[in-house]
Amino acid sequence: MSDVTARKELKKHNKWKRLFYSLLGFNIFIFAILAALIFWPVSENKISPVPEPNTQDSSEFVVRTTKQNLNELINAYIDQLLVDSKHRYYIFLEDDVHLMGELPVFSTTVPLSVHLEPLVQDNGDIILKQRSISIGLLELPNQKIMEYMDKYLNMPEWVTINPLEEEIYVAVTEMEMKSNFTVSVEHIDLEANNLAFRIKIPYQSLGIDTLDLD
Repeated sequence: MSDVTARKELKKHNKWKRLFYSLLGFNIFIFAILAALIFWPVSENKISPVPEPNTQDSSEFVVRTTKQNLNELINAYIDQLLVDSKHRYYIFLEDDVHLMGELPVFSTTVPLSVHLEPLVQDNGDIILKQRSISIGLLELPNQKIMEYMDKYLNMPEWVTINPLEEEIYVAVTEMEMKSNFTVSVEHIDLEANNLAFRIKIPYQSLGIDTLDLD
């Protein structure tokens, strides 16, 4: 082995040696800090509060999204819901909630267009208040059109069409989810594209025993 090669090998060896001792020193430093925090004497007049048992059985998270993302999710759900249905409809989140579909009227099918304003309720549900409604070129009372919607459009069990009040009640909190999570609406501002939902995750659904958290 030449002198040049030997010097390179020695230099490389010393470099790794320095790195090793640096890492070792850092670990000793961290250990010393942890030991000091654990064994440092506590003042006699300082009383540490006794931690209370964890009585929670779930955790909540606020998830923010955009109307584009939510729009895709809603229509994917509707597509699955209407697999065996004769009459289809779609939801488009614009500056308001736009429902478009078709309804059978007088032995024919006519296009349906409904604009709705989402109103978040204190319990996390939504009321979709009708702003405008049309069914092709036919002139029918809004209440009558919503009666047709209630009769022919297949809706989830947690969605109720109320023709008398000209609104749709969306009980988001009653949605059945396989994950056992519960969802409620925190905030909706379609014009500002600001949507927030509160998701409650039971510890049990994650296989966590609350007794272990006490």
